[in-house]
Amino acid sequence: MKPSILTKDGVNFLMPFILITSCFALWGFANDMTGPIVKAFSKIFRMSVTEGALVQVAFYLGYFAMAFPAAMFIQRYSFKSGVMVGLSLFAIGSFMFFPAKMTGMYYPFLLAYFILTCGLSFLETSCNPYIYCMGSEDTATQRLNLAQAFNPIGALMGMYIAMEFVQAKMSPMTTEQRMSLSELQFNNLKDNDLSVLIGPYLGLGAACLLLLVLIRTHKMPKAGDTKVNKSIGSAFRELIKIENYREGVIAQFFYVGAQATCWTFIIQYGTRIFMEEGMDEKSAEILSQKYNIFAMLLFTVSRFICTWFLRYISAGRLLSILAICAIALSAGAILFTDRNGIYSLVGVSACMSLMFPTIYGIALRSVGDNVKFAGAGLIMAILGGSVFPLIQALIIDSGIELFGRTSINLSFLIPLICFVVIAVYGHRSYIRHYILTPDSKRHV
Repeated sequence: MKPSILTKDGVNFLMPFILITSCFALWGFANDMTGPIVKAFSKIFRMSVTEGALVQVAFYLGYFAMAFPAAMFIQRYSFKSGVMVGLSLFAIGSFMFFPAKMTGMYYPFLLAYFILTCGLSFLETSCNPYIYCMGSEDTATQRLNLAQAFNPIGALMGMYIAMEFVQAKMSPMTTEQRMSLSELQFNNLKDNDLSVLIGPYLGLGAACLLLLVLIRTHKMPKAGDTKVNKSIGSAFRELIKIENYREGVIAQFFYVGAQATCWTFIIQYGTRIFMEEGMDEKSAEILSQKYNIFAMLLFTVSRFICTWFLRYISAGRLLSILAICAIALSAGAILFTDRNGIYSLVGVSACMSLMFPTIYGIALRSVGDNVKFAGAGLIMAILGGSVFPLIQALIIDSGIELFGRTSINLSFLIPLICFVVIAVYGHRSYIRHYILTPDSKRHV
């Protein structure tokens, strides 16, 4: 009889698994509610695309800043403590949206996003290995895949909330109409729209506090909390010598950049296309968000399909195949100036579905007892989501045109380059693992 994936030595981990898996859904919700908010901030504060993209800079900077402190914290204390600190910072950042709204200024919101994602960094650094340890090592991969399946479910909810409770409830005034308002009229409109925008974040903060109380009061397993007496400097020197890991961190940096750009600027991309078809700006934005939600649905379905393919295709080879397909679809987003462009952009999500966990798994081969610090390095690579959207926004704001393609079309050269880097990493990891060491039978 096949053992349960949530049982070890007669102990059932079902309730701890449910509680920690809830964190996966929460950070998926936060991540994918943020993309559409970039466009909302640009309208509310009458800013350029580049200024609005600072939301993504602040959002992903928190991941980078807190990953190694989180790893050192859970190394010294426990996974449970790391999860609790993460939820606390997550809640504080969410509640900071209220005082930010009271100031009526943009930059306090960036600070709130930064604190919120410091919490997400703690959660991602703690939850993945914690889930891995909640049961037999033989069923660890299944258990982690099951928990990760709830991340895109949370992401879909975040996208839906952004569409129905932020974009749809904001003032229908266009960007041009807002520019013509008097200072008093503008401030009144801004205050109303900010009240709409902060609502989901306040609810998110309350959900974090509730989950924090449940985890604090529930007896959680201590599996995996074995301490390793090794300094961060020593671990780093060992890790940097591992070519597979070193290149994996770089590939993850470019992957998160590609994901952030594709999911953030699909709103601007679709809005331009639909307005050229005769739609008003608000309707075009909402329809673009519907395409964004469909892209996430495709991402979710594709994750299960690609996981099945991993039974027959090595991880490195599948990663390179998906990246090559993403390159072709990104080229479609650049070359097409009609709805075929947004169809191509939606298709990119199917290719991205397995990239993050696949790069993560390949990069952790042979890291030994440095796994906690190695995982933190891969979480730090999420900084790519801060760098590349800003570069793409600068291209969009430049207004350049080339061969009849607008700056929005041309800006998708950025994710295309990112996918080239990922394709190279997938191919190189396949060569290292299956050609240079042909006796290897593993697909992870």
